[in-house]
Amino acid sequence: MHYFRPLYLFISGWVLLLVSATFSFLGLVNGLVQLVLFALVVCIPIWRTGRMNYVDIGWPWGLVLLGVLSYWFSDGYWLRSLTVSAIVILVGLRMGIGALNLWRLGLLQREFPRYQYQHIRFAEEGKTNTALALQVEALSQGLANASFLALPILLIASNTNPQFSLLELVGLAIWFIAFTLESVADFQKVSFLAKMKREGKTRQVCDVGLWRYCRHPNYFYEWMVWNGIAIAAIPSWLALQGSENGVVWVLLGVGLLLTSRAMYSTLVYTTGAVPSEHFSMQKRPDYIQYQARTNRFFPGPQRQVD
Repeated sequence: MHYFRPLYLFISGWVLLLVSATFSFLGLVNGLVQLVLFALVVCIPIWRTGRMNYVDIGWPWGLVLLGVLSYWFSDGYWLRSLTVSAIVILVGLRMGIGALNLWRLGLLQREFPRYQYQHIRFAEEGKTNTALALQVEALSQGLANASFLALPILLIASNTNPQFSLLELVGLAIWFIAFTLESVADFQKVSFLAKMKREGKTRQVCDVGLWRYCRHPNYFYEWMVWNGIAIAAIPSWLALQGSENGVVWVLLGVGLLLTSRAMYSTLVYTTGAVPSEHFSMQKRPDYIQYQARTNRFFPGPQRQVD
């Protein structure tokens, strides 16, 4: 049963939405849509090829569908609902269009290093049935879209108050700044790689712009994107008190904290910083020095290295 352990938390989050008075219908519709999408776009291709790259298509386009469904079915104030739907659609499109372009160029025919790392992790956990372990990992991404990543979106879209609170505006501002800086970090990395290619240099460490302040600014600001959305959802969660069962209402609040925690765990340990650095240390001679002077996840000044 340890193969299925990654699913338990996300299934619990989905069940929480299903038993809530406010989100049962939309939680069911979104969950089923996410599972169908992942079955067709992710699970079947993984089964046929043994590569997890297809998660990079399914997960962001699942966010796009979440945004569409949220706006279509939610009963909240139209501007708030439109705003949060547009936000999650933008987050999905930013990555989803890029993933489709990689697929068009044939770059998904080779497993990305962060997914190659999963095989190492499976071996450490004693998982010998790799095919099953890959399917579970893929489904966990789909269930994340059905549970903790859907929760702040559905909360905000359910709020009927025509007035935006200060905390909502703070959360939206955090989202906007983080979304912008994540895009800047990606642009700086692409520009750096293009420059190195023109100069005929290989195996270089990107240490420019935002990459001087942490080794994974794209992952950090993606985490902050979801923190901003979760913060913006707090007033909508508070507004549900009295209309939800007390226990369910408290658990919905805990779920907002788990949105941040789930994204942090994924972006650092599961398919983010740790997996990518495992191979960067092998391929790039200067990466160990880069690690010594630069924070891994949280931005900060570079350290002096003797």
